[in-house]
Amino acid sequence: MFWNRDNPTLTPDLPAKAAGALSIKGVSKRFTIEGKTKTVLDGIGLDIQPGEFVSIVGPSGCGKSTLLRLISGLDTDYDGDITLGGERITGPGLERGIVFQDHRLLPWLTIEDNIDLALIRRNLPRAERQQLIRAHLALVNLTGYERAFPHQLSGGMAQRAAIARGLVNEPGILLLDEPLGALDALTRLKVRTELERIWIKHRNTMIMVTHDVSEAVHLSNRVVVMASDPGRIARIVSIPLDYPRERSSALLLEIEEDILQSILSRPQGG
Repeated sequence: MFWNRDNPTLTPDLPAKAAGALSIKGVSKRFTIEGKTKTVLDGIGLDIQPGEFVSIVGPSGCGKSTLLRLISGLDTDYDGDITLGGERITGPGLERGIVFQDHRLLPWLTIEDNIDLALIRRNLPRAERQQLIRAHLALVNLTGYERAFPHQLSGGMAQRAAIARGLVNEPGILLLDEPLGALDALTRLKVRTELERIWIKHRNTMIMVTHDVSEAVHLSNRVVVMASDPGRIARIVSIPLDYPRERSSALLLEIEEDILQSILSRPQGG
């Protein structure tokens, strides 16, 4: 199968393991700052199928993270409609996990206790919580660090713990807001590989916001390219390659360059 930039609907077959398709229809978001209204998102429309890995890229200020907040339910003040499995999203829910750029682990709690906090709404017996925690620490290769504190971990290990926390409720969708952005280049590559391995194994729907086009192309089934002023979808690029992927793939490099050029050459505004 060969990539064709003029055929954006081409996608590999995906297993329907994660529950619920996500549908974003006509979504617009505005902020009022000092009496002036600014449109951050304008008419966003996007359907994401169960088990897809979709990345959102674009220039700073195009509304990538704002869109992720709307999907998470942390912000419900917008025009349009966002539904999961046919039900409108009206707030945060256990079916959607989230990982931020900063790991946001509480420094006075152990890694095990940090992850346990994510399970507080499920009212599970302690033994079942412990089993989930240890299973997800094993998933991110942190077995043996249950009783460590965040300051005792490297940046990459702390971020893997944050991914375990995001996954411990076994959500259908994992939202990733620049999850690798605070890491050094080598650690970033290692955690990227871990993220790919986790997605291949579990096939949760993953939606990632990133400024790193290489990262998006390497991990995703589709890359949503946004433009700014106002934030809108400029194009959607499918990546028709099997997993795991080779970073040196000529096809991946070709797609990456094409997306980069489209972002750099696109006039912003209007």
